[in-house]
Amino acid sequence: MCLALAALAAAPTHVPAFIATERFTLAWTHSIEMVRWEEDYAVVMTPEGRAALRALAARVRGSAAGMEPAPDAVLKDGWYSYTPQLPQPAGLRLSRSEFTADYELCTGGQCRALSHWLKSDGGVTLLTACEAPATR
Repeated sequence: MCLALAALAAAPTHVPAFIATERFTLAWTHSIEMVRWEEDYAVVMTPEGRAALRALAARVRGSAAGMEPAPDAVLKDGWYSYTPQLPQPAGLRLSRSEFTADYELCTGGQCRALSHWLKSDGGVTLLTACEAPATR
């Protein structure tokens, strides 16, 4: 997958961060309600041979203002789990602020702040499916 700062994505000198993974979890904590949200994704190949995101599952730890679980969510062990309605998003626009905790990206059983791979500029970070960059 690739991470890029949205304001810089079109700049010719900007190189997105590449993370080699086929599955990952994107997690965050609501800044006011302090409720954790997690979404599972896979990077898949389309019939046209392009990398794409596939939303697999989502869960929210409880319910609060602006954090209502999907109507088909099932409560189990304190998590409302459901299947996302948009199964193949073109990309994820992640708003990042210095005033809230960063998103966590979990791969291979380890979770790290998104800033481990790409520093925030306080704006939007684009998370997209991509193929490994060519090595020189």
